[in-house]
Amino acid sequence: MRARYLLVLVGLLSLAGCATSSSSDKEVQRATEGPTAKEMFNSRFLAAYNRLPTYDETAAFQSDIEERVSAYLAKHPDLSTSPRASQFTFQPRVSVGMSKEEVVLLAGLPYQVTPDEAQMELAAQQFWPAVKARAKEMWIYPGGWQFYFDEDQLVDLTVLGKPPL
Repeated sequence: MRARYLLVLVGLLSLAGCATSSSSDKEVQRATEGPTAKEMFNSRFLAAYNRLPTYDETAAFQSDIEERVSAYLAKHPDLSTSPRASQFTFQPRVSVGMSKEEVVLLAGLPYQVTPDEAQMELAAQQFWPAVKARAKEMWIYPGGWQFYFDEDQLVDLTVLGKPPL
């Protein structure tokens, strides 16, 4: 009987420890590939309407992104024949090396843009020493994503509160 009480006590203490962790304890992960266009659409939709999109809304988005990507690739024939084209066609996903125009094409406009080094350092946390060498500007997106740019090129990505990538 005493062992049973001890087991319950240990369980309760474990739960109490989990309950005391705060959102500021969320881990930052560094990545070379960011969210897909669909993940960004879902994050924005959820924030705006407090629900996930319906099948029809998702289908309309898919059609729109396919048309925009097709038009972009038609304007950039050198890209459409390169290995990078798959980043836009099969599963449109933001990745390091893209231009600002390409990021906006796939992820939309950022919620916030900042050149503030202190804000970038706070967002990148333990990765700041590696990120700061080339990051001149940070774009903030839903889902905890931060995109770091050097002039027109995406040079790094971090995400807050996601499991290890």
